[in-house]
Amino acid sequence: MRQVYLDHQAGTPLLPEALEAMRPFLSEHFGNPSSLHQYGLRARDALEAARARIAGFIHAESPENIIFTSDGTEAANLAVKGTAWAGQRRGNHLVVSGIEHPAVLHSAAFLESQGFACTRLPVDRLGRIDPEQVRNAITDKTILVAIHHVNHDIGTIEPIRALAEAAHEKGVPLYVDAEASAGWVPVDVRALGADLLSFSPHRFYGPKGVGVLYRHRRARLASLLHGGDQEGGWRAGVENVAGIVGAGVAAEIAQREQPRRAAHAAHLQKRLWEGLRAKITRLRLNGPEPGPDRSPVNLNISAEGAEGEGQMLLADMRGIALASGSACVSKALAASPVLRGIGLEASLAQAAVIFSLGQDNSGEDIDYVLETFPPIIAKLREMSPAWDEPRSVPAR
Repeated sequence: MRQVYLDHQAGTPLLPEALEAMRPFLSEHFGNPSSLHQYGLRARDALEAARARIAGFIHAESPENIIFTSDGTEAANLAVKGTAWAGQRRGNHLVVSGIEHPAVLHSAAFLESQGFACTRLPVDRLGRIDPEQVRNAITDKTILVAIHHVNHDIGTIEPIRALAEAAHEKGVPLYVDAEASAGWVPVDVRALGADLLSFSPHRFYGPKGVGVLYRHRRARLASLLHGGDQEGGWRAGVENVAGIVGAGVAAEIAQREQPRRAAHAAHLQKRLWEGLRAKITRLRLNGPEPGPDRSPVNLNISAEGAEGEGQMLLADMRGIALASGSACVSKALAASPVLRGIGLEASLAQAAVIFSLGQDNSGEDIDYVLETFPPIIAKLREMSPAWDEPRSVPAR
């Protein structure tokens, strides 16, 4: 049976080059980068080399703008909570979209429990945020606008530059969650106008256990973790040197390979969508059409009458790995907040699955999915007492 991995948004295989770079720091180069002897200095040099690679990857002004964390969730928490706590003398109001990653939305909810206020902006049916909404939502108490670059669920690419301009007109910093874009969609913090930006290298063939937060020098931030003065005092705790070294290598390669990887994934994405649409009736695409407004790796579809968890489990039995939702929320049976946010009815939201492509996927993989997946939908529909195709709503 063929094995086809189509869950690259949750995690990608580690590049051999990254693994080889990491090996010495898992064995003989074990020093703590805060130590002053040669073992520590060797680790510190490796840490700073990786920091420079990461800075170059996102076109940061300086390696000093890069803060390493344990993962993207911690980086998002640091950006949202750290900005709120640092700016609370000025105000207590945040503006976010209603379809942010749980790390952002849950951070905002926590801050609300501590006396902060948060405005959650609605989106259109494709998940897009209107810059004018940002302008109208900002008050004299607003201390942060937080908007993702690419939506983790439906692949929508947001107009970050225009959103940044709307925030900066009012003197408010913009935090950009680039978790679903880095490595696949160009990320240039200066071109985007981001004051803070976070991502995880494990989304583009780096190791897990490393997160990155870019901070412009004008962005005020308070620490979440207190202890030593690692990471410029912004994030206490001994750094994951081996993981950070691997992340730096993955970022350097991604910077070079991103156009080729994205073009390859976009070709397969379009082929997969067109093939599924031709073979499965009552099929809806969630988010924009494949093209410039959508991440090239993401395809979120709803097959009416076929519950998403069932699709995922039966596909796994046939060797196809996909997701029935974001990896951070897929254990919950509730419909995706993103799909609810774009106005998708409950039955279609429960029927959604995500195919996410990578550089190693091939045309043969797509052929196998197009051969295998439609019968899965047919089987689930036969089992569903609610399936009645003549009464189905039109698919987009």
